[in-house]
Amino acid sequence: MEKIIDETKQGETLVLQDKEQNTKKLFIESYGCAMNFSDSEIVASILTKEGYNTTQNLEEADLVLVNTCSIRNKAEQTVRKRLEKYNAVKRINPKMKVGVLGCMAERLKSKFLEEEKIVDLVVGPDAYKDLPNLLAEVEEGRDAINVVLSKDETYGDISPVRLNTNGVSALVSITRGCDNMCTFCVVPFTRGRERSRAPQSIIEEVNDLWNKGYKEITLLGQNVDSYLWYGGGLKKDFVKATDMQKATAVDFSKLLSICAETQPTMRIRFSTSNPQDMSLDVIKTMAKYDNVCNHIHLPVQSGSDRILKEMNRLHTREEYFTLIDNIRSIIPDCAISQDMIAGFPTETEKDHQDTLSLLDYVKYNFGYMYTYSERPGTLAERKLEDDVPEATKSRRLSEIIELQLKHSEFRTRENLGKTVEVLIERESKKSKDHWSGRTEKNIVAVFPKGTYNVGDFVNVTITDCTKATLKGDAIGRSKKQ
Repeated sequence: MEKIIDETKQGETLVLQDKEQNTKKLFIESYGCAMNFSDSEIVASILTKEGYNTTQNLEEADLVLVNTCSIRNKAEQTVRKRLEKYNAVKRINPKMKVGVLGCMAERLKSKFLEEEKIVDLVVGPDAYKDLPNLLAEVEEGRDAINVVLSKDETYGDISPVRLNTNGVSALVSITRGCDNMCTFCVVPFTRGRERSRAPQSIIEEVNDLWNKGYKEITLLGQNVDSYLWYGGGLKKDFVKATDMQKATAVDFSKLLSICAETQPTMRIRFSTSNPQDMSLDVIKTMAKYDNVCNHIHLPVQSGSDRILKEMNRLHTREEYFTLIDNIRSIIPDCAISQDMIAGFPTETEKDHQDTLSLLDYVKYNFGYMYTYSERPGTLAERKLEDDVPEATKSRRLSEIIELQLKHSEFRTRENLGKTVEVLIERESKKSKDHWSGRTEKNIVAVFPKGTYNVGDFVNVTITDCTKATLKGDAIGRSKKQ
């Protein structure tokens, strides 16, 4: 179950179909969260209109961009190694330009451009529309930078170019930024305040994806449960909205309903949720619509009330348990996954045991677990000493992973003997004779190909499993065909 222990996603080189009239080559890689991958699709769309086709060959690129992540130190070190590679190629091809996008761009702008001089342009998450102007600056021989954070930019008017797509699943961004000042997190500083995208533009994108043959979307945001459209603007300014704006506002549960009803045979997922913001209305909406997947990614980060307070997570352990109980009551078959941090500053063995007991209570389907990594500029970095020894962090993480693997196997084995709906995404990595897809619970399932094709919804009877993968036999296409 590699996803459980991977600290970051591997970089992904993004490729789109050539436009015949375009003559310049763009090489773009993404690291970190799904939002970065979604942003790269926006960047590719903007640059396609500027004469760029993408390439997988770094050596032939006119422009190299890396979309970066600052959430953990390992992610930053990976990007730095890639920048070293880019610049080695640039010494052979001096005309090549190198740029940094995303969260590292905002945080390390001066270091990259002025001190280390390893890039030609630096572009923050809200400035991608300025890329044509910035590239013109670079062509004139000047370094170019725009990391200004916006109060209203959502890129709702940009039609993303789907990159490295399987033609089945797509990301649809609905919010940008985050107002939750968790002390360990850089996102509020690198992506700005929360603002939501207009529902109409979201639905237009969903309909366009359906017309192009996509069968599943993921509504995406740093905190989707905070979605709130009242005509535009920051979420924090909703208190200043007119009575009419408040009466006609669309929150996340309403948006979820609109999407589900607009395309009733399209699977709908969402990520990521925040426990303090998830409402009963969202859970009830999930239960109401068959095409909204029964899976919630619900990061908790710690099982200790004391550590949750130090993290500025605005919920307690008991409040989290109540939310879990409500989910189990309203959607008994719902899969739940987690994010967990081991070794946050001041964490004691008792705090760690509280985390293990929380894991035992919930028995998550899967999770993403990390040791604490101090990030410059965060509240934790400014106010808390990173005082837990690395060996202790690693040991606690190993114990968390070991317990999660046990629970993952338990949850996966619950599917034995059941018939589940699987959306075929690709050929199995281990067998050319098998398809691989996911259930609505986001569990990978493999089965013999038969007469089925990528994009089919197939009912599969589960006969065997590993800790993370279901195995079975297809018994026919589902009613969604």
